[in-house]
Amino acid sequence: MAQLEESPLKRCLTCLFLALCSLSPLPATAVDDPRLARAPGSPAWLGAVGKLRVPGHRREGGEERHHIERCSATLVSQPGAARAEFILTAWHCLEWYDDLSQPILFTLSANSGSGLQRTVRPLASGGDMAADWALLRLQEAVPLNGPWRALPLDGGQAGAEVGSLWMAGYSRSAPAGERGARLTYHPGCRITRAEGPWTDTDCRADKGASGGAVVRLDSRGGAHLTGVISAGNGSDMTRFVPVAAFAASLPVSLRR
Repeated sequence: MAQLEESPLKRCLTCLFLALCSLSPLPATAVDDPRLARAPGSPAWLGAVGKLRVPGHRREGGEERHHIERCSATLVSQPGAARAEFILTAWHCLEWYDDLSQPILFTLSANSGSGLQRTVRPLASGGDMAADWALLRLQEAVPLNGPWRALPLDGGQAGAEVGSLWMAGYSRSAPAGERGARLTYHPGCRITRAEGPWTDTDCRADKGASGGAVVRLDSRGGAHLTGVISAGNGSDMTRFVPVAAFAASLPVSLRR
């Protein structure tokens, strides 16, 4: 099948993404890294952010090789729901997924140390870096009456007026995150630019955090998923796709 020619906009966005991803994360230390590792006293909503393991194939050096993409994803539901059956992540985390016989796995961890794993399947996505989001459905819903949490979606447009944000994911270079084994989060970072398909922030995240949660806290301290982590430079700039940009493409059961 002939490959369709990419539009100039798509080529530009792809080049920008590759340039961002090619930058090596700056060496981080406990002194200069603002991220914290999840601990028993951390906010309860962090329990909604899990690991995503995506098997696939990609071409390297002219050869097709097995590839495992390790990203983050967030369990989402309507406020007050008893169960959650959907997760949100980044589209590029699924880009190389082409073997339906191999399951995509989503893993949650509780503060107590217990874990929960579910097989998931893709339902919808933006389809490219200009709309870097994807919705997946769990093979078995997660009950929310125990240690597990799910986040409601933030229906507002993320802009500079939002104030502080929290960003959470399994960054592999974060010292506190033990090479992605533990969830890390950056509290109180801010939006620096909200224009086009992405929103830029001064939050810190890097490889492994893609697909993770961008959270806004309301006046009562309630957490709302306002975006999906997309790309960044591994230091002082991380960009995300606002939920408001794709909310209309999500199931009615997730919308307020």
